[in-house]
Amino acid sequence: MAKSVVVLGVGASNGVGGALARRFASEGLHAIIAGRTLEKIEAVAEVIKEAGGSAQAVRTDVTSAEDQDALFAAVAERGEVAAVLYNAGNNAVIPFEQLEADAYEAFWRVGNFGAFLTAKRAIPILKTQGSGSLFFTGASGSMRGKSNFAHFASMKAGLRMLAQSLAREFGPYGVHVAHFVIDGVINGEMIQSIIPQYLEQLGEDGSLEPDAIAEAFWHVHIQHRSAWTHELDLRPYKENW
Repeated sequence: MAKSVVVLGVGASNGVGGALARRFASEGLHAIIAGRTLEKIEAVAEVIKEAGGSAQAVRTDVTSAEDQDALFAAVAERGEVAAVLYNAGNNAVIPFEQLEADAYEAFWRVGNFGAFLTAKRAIPILKTQGSGSLFFTGASGSMRGKSNFAHFASMKAGLRMLAQSLAREFGPYGVHVAHFVIDGVINGEMIQSIIPQYLEQLGEDGSLEPDAIAEAFWHVHIQHRSAWTHELDLRPYKENW
């Protein structure tokens, strides 16, 4: 039975989650695709199958311990796990004076608490194996808090610290933990549908391509353990950083 890759936070096929699932599946891994919308994750699984790969969709709310338990029960049925990729998160422009407590908590639960729930289930598997990757999709908000993004920056900064702690604690057991700082606009379905004119203003290769992000994840995953990357930042060549 082929090793599995678990991708959490998958939405549209042309988003980062979909690209990660396709890229890792193209290497012969069985892709277990987790997201809140069954129709979307089934579409990603179907694309992988049509390309000759192996995949299954498991509807998962990453903030639900029960959903996560069900997901990792399905993971256990497949045997060895090559990688667990946590890609869940969201963003919005919200001035602090308009930021309500329930919205702040909702962002934290998806982008941070869900990662904790995932790590609690993934780490014992990877530690027992003595191998495997646990990767987190981060953002430049983890490095600096910009105005109107207090909710997002605090969420992503917490995710980054979780990744650092896990890397130091479980790296010696053979678990490769890495955090990816995505600095820039991603050319995926969300931006294409909401503000396509902004992508036009950025011009050719002015936004991050999901497939290019997925390629970077793959190359970190296959690194020799004598030279592991813990944190990698990705941005378009013309990004103002």
